Amino acid sequence: MKQYHVYGVGNALVDMEFSVDEGFLQRMEIAKGLMTLVDEKRQIELLAHLGHKNGRWSGGGSAANTIVAVSRFGGRAFYSCKVANDELGDFYAHDLCGAGVDSNIDGLRCEGETGRCLVMVTPDAERSMNTFLGVTEDLSTEELDPGAIADSQYLYMEGYLVSSESGRAAAIAAREHAERHGVRTALTFSDPAMVRYFKPGLAQMLGEGVDLLFCNEAEALAWAQTEDLDRALAELRALARSFAVTLGGRGAVVYDGREFIRIEPHRVQAVDSNGAGDMFAGAFLYAITHGHSYPIAGKLASLAASRVVSDFGPRLAAAEHRRVLDAGLN
Repeated sequence: MKQYHVYGVGNALVDMEFSVDEGFLQRMEIAKGLMTLVDEKRQIELLAHLGHKNGRWSGGGSAANTIVAVSRFGGRAFYSCKVANDELGDFYAHDLCGAGVDSNIDGLRCEGETGRCLVMVTPDAERSMNTFLGVTEDLSTEELDPGAIADSQYLYMEGYLVSSESGRAAAIAAREHAERHGVRTALTFSDPAMVRYFKPGLAQMLGEGVDLLFCNEAEALAWAQTEDLDRALAELRALARSFAVTLGGRGAVVYDGREFIRIEPHRVQAVDSNGAGDMFAGAFLYAITHGHSYPIAGKLASLAASRVVSDFGPRLAAAEHRRVLDAGLN
């Protein structure tokens, strides 16, 4: 039996989440609905304008949210990332440990600043992110644990790594190592901007194709350069042996390698879409690594994502995972 169900590699970011109105995004010239990389000066400027608002801190990073979900559902998980020897790095390491996730950051950490993601949520529940990567920009093969990768059922890679040369190289090295040891591979596109501006790099991360790909509708359409979802789904079959495409309020579509499966949505009043795709992937990976079918995995993932968007923050409360499992697997 493998030691880990899922090994993840991705950015380590402390999320700082604020509720804002559309006017704030316009005044500050923030691209709505996208993740934008910014320098520390720009992030400090935005924080100064948000100073009167109450922000929420939480451990974050797309793949980290997914790995934490796997662990809290009851899976065994490992996360490779990079944080600094600072207060936010301490916060992040404590957060991963508290979620039951093993990681490479238990030992010495480098000098510098831990990455931060400023998440701004508008009344329509859309999240817009401005990210200062800090030391996670330099994540490299040094942060990988080859033994843990080989002892996992799945390797899960974050598409955001494509924006960093060393991060992209780390993801490619992790995939190649996983393939050599018979470990299944999974990747998430992470954000439409990654597809639009870094498509060649994502193609390198995908290699000859991964076992499982996660993306949302906008990312799928951007990859295929089309407005036709069916055409986009057909093109994704060349990238992955199976995949899941989330469709927002319309649920999701899953391809299991043989047929397409429509996953029904769970109707909720959305207040914050931050982390919805990460939770979908986490619940899906938990289900398929615990013997459940793709339709059941999609059902559980859709329910879990709906619970995330019903409240602020990218993750569910720890106790909520048991309730989601009870409802989603029955």
